[in-house]
Amino acid sequence: MIYKIIDRIVETFGVESAKAHCDIPCKIYDPSHAQISALTIIRLIDIVEEIRAKEDLSESDYAQIVRLTVQKEEHAITVKSEINTIWGDYFKKPQFEQFPDTHQLVHQIMMQASKCKQTIERDNAIELLKLVNRLAEYFWQTKQVKTYRAACPYPPAEIVVYPKLSN
Repeated sequence: MIYKIIDRIVETFGVESAKAHCDIPCKIYDPSHAQISALTIIRLIDIVEEIRAKEDLSESDYAQIVRLTVQKEEHAITVKSEINTIWGDYFKKPQFEQFPDTHQLVHQIMMQASKCKQTIERDNAIELLKLVNRLAEYFWQTKQVKTYRAACPYPPAEIVVYPKLSN
């Protein structure tokens, strides 16, 4: 019943839906979203470079480059959002005491994600992944979860920090 009332209000007044990570202590944080977005940026840059390597580019190729670039920039925004949420909502005094350079690291991630938005340079994306991986290590260590490094099982096959989960 309540859902029908809400649906009518939304329909009548054209209310747009909003997306946000909750500001209540849900305790559901995970750097994997930021890592996947950083990997995606690398992959999108690789695809752009594959297209640009063609001798003759068609209008379709140019359109594809634009779409890939837009997606790359959206994933850079996702990295910033996910890292900001972990930094702002999860990290507290005990975590900052354990990793006193966290503020500087988060700032570096933000700046590097901006570079990834501004350019189509693989080296910038690789550096972003390295920084996000470092924060992922910090994050898991604050939870007393061991980590390991391995190449992700899909292109671009870059090294990612994973939590070593056990039963």
